[in-house]
Amino acid sequence: MIILFFIISFLSCIIGAICGIGGGVIMKPVLDAFHMAPVSVISFLSGCSVLAMSVISFGKNLKAGREIIKKSTLLAVGAAIGGLLGKSGFQSAMIFFGDDRIVGLGQSIIMFILNTGVLLYTVSKVNITTLQVSNKGLCLLIGLALGTLSAFLGIGGGAINIMMLCCFFSMGTKEAGVASLNIIMLSQLTGLGNTLIFRNIPAFGIGQLFVMIAGGILGGSMGHYIKSEITEKHVERLFIMALVLIIIINVYNIYQFAFVLVV
Repeated sequence: MIILFFIISFLSCIIGAICGIGGGVIMKPVLDAFHMAPVSVISFLSGCSVLAMSVISFGKNLKAGREIIKKSTLLAVGAAIGGLLGKSGFQSAMIFFGDDRIVGLGQSIIMFILNTGVLLYTVSKVNITTLQVSNKGLCLLIGLALGTLSAFLGIGGGAINIMMLCCFFSMGTKEAGVASLNIIMLSQLTGLGNTLIFRNIPAFGIGQLFVMIAGGILGGSMGHYIKSEITEKHVERLFIMALVLIIIINVYNIYQFAFVLVV
């Protein structure tokens, strides 16, 4: 089981670092599909792994992507605030429903809708006119929305970050990936801080946390190296393939959670 946790974290974070989607958007639904832990534990461990991966990727991108990071600072600040809201929203949902399977079903449905929308946008974006948002308030608002979704779903940021950055800021897939990891890092950092401060940490094995973080660090490092060796076109193809895989897993998880709740 520990080895499987590591493999899922490692492979997810390689793809996440290359595409800028954080890894959690793959990791979270895969862990849900295998029923490897309760939803609250999976969300927490996934968030920790993604945070480790995004810190590593951010450090490696700091020099080469300094201008991109600078442009995404306001978005990242908004995402940091959103991280607090999203994590608080998750804890409130857990208390309100009293059943993590219901929360897991809701997360799977939201991820399915978001990822399907991103896939449709990605395959037809040549026909879509992108914007170049410069208003500071709007940048903060977009970052807030991304950070809230990221923390609530426990996915880091996911493909929705890439779509929003490409659509509203006319970024290429590679450039958006660097900015996305900046947003993911701050939203997950504040989300984790919220969990620690209010002591909402679920019960888990220390070995699980260790291998998830190790997988995030190693996956982030390898993903960064691969990304530097491939073209924008290859990144986009991998991004689309990842989206299709994620959507299929989301559908499976929706069926699983719904079936268990009905039965």
